Amino acid sequence: MANPKHIVRNSVVVDISGISLGRAAARIALLLRGKHKPYYTPHQDCGDFVIIINANDVKITGNKLKNRVYHWHTGYPGGIKSRSWDKMTRERVIETAIKRMMPKDSPLSRKQFARLRIYPGEKHQHQGQNPVLYKVNTHSHGIFTESCQMTGCDRSFGMKGFSVSASQNT
Repeated sequence: MANPKHIVRNSVVVDISGISLGRAAARIALLLRGKHKPYYTPHQDCGDFVIIINANDVKITGNKLKNRVYHWHTGYPGGIKSRSWDKMTRERVIETAIKRMMPKDSPLSRKQFARLRIYPGEKHQHQGQNPVLYKVNTHSHGIFTESCQMTGCDRSFGMKGFSVSASQNT
């Protein structure tokens, strides 16, 4: 069980160029919640800071850009609004996909989601946090083994769908 004073938060850069939107969003939601850590506890905030780069290069398959439509209501009579993906920025599409993979109506989920930053290109402003670069594997059976420096524990563990880069700074 995680204790708030024992939780270690890391900065993680995820390069999503060429990766399908759903696969990337599922893995990033996992990182934000902290489910990849051995001391994950559902009621504690164990998640990492996640920086997404190359958001404009995410792969959206099929005709989703034209056919997929997001609807919302303004709260006023007749205030239903809708917008298709081709009229939205890629950052907003990725943000919405990740948000919908987080637990619903939860203050903890909103707090975890606030640690997400999305950038359209390679450049980001978070080099001072020494983020570790993650690449989402294109194969769903890929196993990621993480070194002890990330979690602060004395053992390693596996996580499906991730691989770590040798360089610490991005």
